[in-house]
Amino acid sequence: MNSLPLFASGDPGQLRDTLRLCLIPGVGPRTRRALLGRFGTYGAALAASAEQLRQVPGIGPRLCDRIRRAGELDVDREIELCRAHQIDLIPEADPRYPALLREIPDPPGILFRRGDSAPQDQLALAIVGTRHATRYGLRQAQRLASSLARAGLTIVSGLARGIDAAAHRGALEAGGRTIAVLGSGVLNLYPPEHAALAESIRRQGSLLSELPPLQAPMSGTFPQRNRLITGLALGVLVIEAAERSGALISASHAAEQGREVFALPGPADSRMSRGCHRLIRDGAKLVETVDDVLEELGPLCQPLLQHDGHTLRHPAELQLNDQERQVLDAIATDPTNLDQVVRSTRLPAPRVLATISVLEIRHLIRRTSGNCVVRL
Repeated sequence: MNSLPLFASGDPGQLRDTLRLCLIPGVGPRTRRALLGRFGTYGAALAASAEQLRQVPGIGPRLCDRIRRAGELDVDREIELCRAHQIDLIPEADPRYPALLREIPDPPGILFRRGDSAPQDQLALAIVGTRHATRYGLRQAQRLASSLARAGLTIVSGLARGIDAAAHRGALEAGGRTIAVLGSGVLNLYPPEHAALAESIRRQGSLLSELPPLQAPMSGTFPQRNRLITGLALGVLVIEAAERSGALISASHAAEQGREVFALPGPADSRMSRGCHRLIRDGAKLVETVDDVLEELGPLCQPLLQHDGHTLRHPAELQLNDQERQVLDAIATDPTNLDQVVRSTRLPAPRVLATISVLEIRHLIRRTSGNCVVRL
């Protein structure tokens, strides 16, 4: 993690302009983008006249006045606070900004991060659900998060009570990475009883927010942060959700962002299952085991397996047993004859053929014409 919360390019002036604009109440992602489109840079937007600002859609007299008075905001105090607490400031123009998050319609202008990032965070799955989870829901969230983390996926959730906390704990217990996206500042944790959990997440992933570090939690900030939870991931898995649940908002965000939506079925007589069952009826992928997720995400992971010079392993590879790994290693990216695989592995032909079928299901290989397979 960088010791200074500045751009990787070291442009403190640009950072201050970005931070100042993002600290103005009422300037959300869409307004910020409109300002950038009209004026070219945040500095030019902050220096614009009232007449120029009012020409931007969505900016009325009150917001115009706030932008004109943005110079009164003490951005240096925020920067010093971040430096003192080892919080990274990551503007959208920074190379450290998550690539997946740039794809959503309304990415935040700046992120506050405690912890670090890793190349495998590009292979992430969001797990969300009710705060009022049943024992069944908590057990399944922890089980699936743990298995997915062992398979190489980073688990993203919201640090809330119930399903979120169980998902984070499952990833941590598996030794995997996890990211908590907060509806408050990273120095004002909510709920407060998750302070120890948050510290574990910081050491094994990161705490992330678009809000200033000391920002208190407010009801309106939690639905907003849900778009970031799904925006950071390739898909979202919903585990227990009532008919009116914040988890369903996350599923809606995921669908709008072009992410995969998964849902775990529950007992038919549980009201906490109704939201998940509705998602499944509407086309969400039904999940019973970790393989249901890996099979669906396999093709999506392929473009991300080489990122910034780092070679990432396909998540499904990390779940292979010794025999499956042996067979996979005997298959090249050029067509490989099955007889050659049998000779290389010295395994009985029927066992090799059965293993080939497993590797096909996991989207790690495919059959070509004749008696050959290729590694994907």
